[in-house]
Amino acid sequence: QVQLMESGGGLVQAGGSLRLSCAASGDIMCISALGWYRQAPGKERELVATETTSNGTYYIDSVKGRFTISRDNAKNTVYLQMNRLKSEDTAVYYCNSPLRRCLERGYWGQGTQVTVSS
Repeated sequence: QVQLMESGGGLVQAGGSLRLSCAASGDIMCISALGWYRQAPGKERELVATETTSNGTYYIDSVKGRFTISRDNAKNTVYLQMNRLKSEDTAVYYCNSPLRRCLERGYWGQGTQVTVSS
């Protein structure tokens, strides 16, 4: 089964940076490509950045140019470098597969809290 462990969140001032980490193990299909999701208070969880099965990347418009997703295959770890953080980036961040088939299995880690202060 898939195991996902997020870390690296914290409190940062607007304009600052954080680097999130996601250690993943389990079903190869579901961890070969991973994405980062976030859920802010009162809002639904949304995909913000993802690796694609074609070895590319995808970002939602609000984080383009500020966030970068990367992978260390040797450590089975995916990272999210977040720069020039804004208050609206405040959320609990999760990693998971962007594939619907994998998401349907319902595996989620505890997430890591990112709080951006003005």
